[in-house]
Amino acid sequence: MSNILIIKHGSLGDIAQASGAIQDIYEHHKNDQIHLLTTRPYFDLFKRNPFIHDVILDKRLPKFNLIYLYSLMRKIKKLKISKVYDLQNSSRTNFYKKILFPNSNLNAWSSSETTLPNDKTKEEFDKKSVLERFNHQMQTSEINTKHTMFPDFSWSCIDISKIKSEYKLEKYIVLFPFCSPHLTQKKWPYYNELIEKIKNHYNDEYKVVVAPGPNEIADSKEINALCVLDNGKALDISQLSSLIKESSFVIANDTGPAHMAAHLNSKGLTLFGSHTTAYKVSIERENFKAIQVTDLSKLTAQKVFEKLTNLLI
Repeated sequence: MSNILIIKHGSLGDIAQASGAIQDIYEHHKNDQIHLLTTRPYFDLFKRNPFIHDVILDKRLPKFNLIYLYSLMRKIKKLKISKVYDLQNSSRTNFYKKILFPNSNLNAWSSSETTLPNDKTKEEFDKKSVLERFNHQMQTSEINTKHTMFPDFSWSCIDISKIKSEYKLEKYIVLFPFCSPHLTQKKWPYYNELIEKIKNHYNDEYKVVVAPGPNEIADSKEINALCVLDNGKALDISQLSSLIKESSFVIANDTGPAHMAAHLNSKGLTLFGSHTTAYKVSIERENFKAIQVTDLSKLTAQKVFEKLTNLLI
């Protein structure tokens, strides 16, 4: 039995996307121990993952913090890892490679760098979608990619019957109208107008809810929808996954919850401006679609509502 290490630091949407690759790695190494290195926000989440045997916390302190770096690398080296699958593919994880396996090739360290096609530059290869890049990395690492292109994030779900009972949630549409303060180009401005159209059309058939993150609770007061919290606090990731999975429909900006919804096989719709494309981030699935426009401020509530009614059937 060997020890295998997967690295996935974040973010939330990226973890949902990587779920299929993690499952394929597990199935390839069924007789081995799978360890996963991640950061504090996702440590407890990964402990729920049935394809991971052990979760290792990376505090991601500055690289010049030599004491911390030494202790982390010592902990990993003690495991005598035989293979690393770097699913983060960042400058930091490339730095870890130089410390853990300084002269390694694909046999010891699988990453986008060690599996880069010979006829492509990194810039050319990065034009492919996220899942296509994962798929190539896995296949080049001799992994059978049964799940990589079809991630299933449902492992993250838990029982939220108490929360649903408290808010009397049966049939409901969940909206994610928020985005990071420094990514305002991702924010569609007409959610309240859309909510009015939903309520006028469906009457009381569907409740319209929002589930803000910890830093979005104050902003949620500006949205004319039921705010779902857990004892006054934001839902944790697993509670949020279940709220999304059990919903009738999801509408979201291009944020983590949108990617969760896509890979929970939820019915839904995400709204894209010119910051990227739905293809590039692999968000469109059988039940989850995208509207792509050059300027989100010119995307009308009527157009989004019409798309919703077509998909909600």
